[in-house]
Amino acid sequence: MKRIIYLPFDHLHRNFGALKAADPKNDLIVLVESARMTTGRNWHKERLFFLISSARHFAQLLESEGFTVEYVKAATTVDGLKSIQAKHKKLPIICAEPSSFRQFAALQEFGVEFFENDFFLTPRPLFKAWADTQKSYLMESFYRKQRVRLNILMAGSEPAGGTWNFDKENRLPPPKKYEGSAYLEHKRDEIDAQVASEIGHVMTTTWATTRQGALAQLKNFIDNHFGEFGPLEDAMTTDNWALHHSLLSPYLNNGLLHPSEVISAAVKAFDSGRIPIESAEGFIRQIIGWREYVNGMYWFLGPDYRENNQLKAKRKLLPLFNDSGATQMNCIKETVSDIRERAWVHHIPRLMLLSNLALVTGTNPQEFLEWMREVFIDASEWVMVPNVIGMGVHADGGQMMTKPYAAGGAYISRMSNYCKPCVYNPKLRTGDTACPFTTLYWDFLDRHKETFAKNHRMSQQVFGLNRLSDLPELKIRAQEVLKGLDDGKI
Repeated sequence: MKRIIYLPFDHLHRNFGALKAADPKNDLIVLVESARMTTGRNWHKERLFFLISSARHFAQLLESEGFTVEYVKAATTVDGLKSIQAKHKKLPIICAEPSSFRQFAALQEFGVEFFENDFFLTPRPLFKAWADTQKSYLMESFYRKQRVRLNILMAGSEPAGGTWNFDKENRLPPPKKYEGSAYLEHKRDEIDAQVASEIGHVMTTTWATTRQGALAQLKNFIDNHFGEFGPLEDAMTTDNWALHHSLLSPYLNNGLLHPSEVISAAVKAFDSGRIPIESAEGFIRQIIGWREYVNGMYWFLGPDYRENNQLKAKRKLLPLFNDSGATQMNCIKETVSDIRERAWVHHIPRLMLLSNLALVTGTNPQEFLEWMREVFIDASEWVMVPNVIGMGVHADGGQMMTKPYAAGGAYISRMSNYCKPCVYNPKLRTGDTACPFTTLYWDFLDRHKETFAKNHRMSQQVFGLNRLSDLPELKIRAQEVLKGLDDGKI
């Protein structure tokens, strides 16, 4: 062997990263299952099972191609690499650029040689070149440049369908009774069983742990859900945990699928004429726009960005985030139960329920970020830091998003079926049955009115405080709600 190729658990693709030019005759492939990754935090067992089993299946796949693969367990990644180097005469180690600042720094210090990370469609230097020219980092501006650069959903120099964005068509509430095609269940094998046994996990069949299963998930989405995705992408319902969402983010984030493969399948389906433009544009924007933008911003904003707390939020993490029984709020109870079951809910519960609640309660951004990192199956560091600090809890003072995503119970009532059986009324601001979201939304605006008064996108909401004749009572009720949430009783 002439060199060692270190393969992080999120680089599991044969045709990208350091494996792209790998040679079974010359390259030793190394994967390290570090104790820091498996036991360092209170990780969701479904998340651990997915990441570890996917890596072991991929190692087996490489062996079937004739590669020599060393899969080692060690305290840290560097410790694992040291043990491999000691066995193989200190061969040079190469790796595609890691996906987090922490791992990048650790491997760089150890002397690993990096190749460009091509698990995204936008190289990091190219994103920086765009961001360096911007006064404000609007995702929409980046997305339109992506459409042109990649020539996706374009009719010459104009956007397909005559407009760049079909957001207005994609905001339907859930139907009274949702009926959709079933999502795949994935068979388990000996590797899955062994991983589950090692980590004390009761296996589910929700998430694939192989390249073959990830491709099957992509095909199922394109064939059975893509056409209906757009209009209902923001809806929330207890009738179906996934609606028409793709469920592809875990596979994109660990490398089993590459964004180019997903986009190719989506464009092919749209070109066939069976997918409406609002679904095609809405989904493709998530891949070439939002996903690429968030990764670019993670690297552009730097390692200290995650420590932002511009709103000086100090509340400890609420008990309800870890215990659905610690609240009477039906929307949160249902969402936390779903997370506990399968380590996933789609982007609107994450933003408009979980993050919204953390925002209006003044929960410490770093505590909330750590929780989000631990419980979601697709919660890579690069995606969660900008999504939580920038978008979710507005802790960066508006660097990423020009306004905070705060909302009262009316939004939740409009976009879900959570409110009807709930003990709280989304229309009420005060009183024992007032929706906590509605009460705390106005209290949040009042607490930060001086900060938001200067924000042109928030001035109308802040001005609305002047029309509240019950503001004194609302502020008293807000304190009761906050204490009740702290105590796990509201």
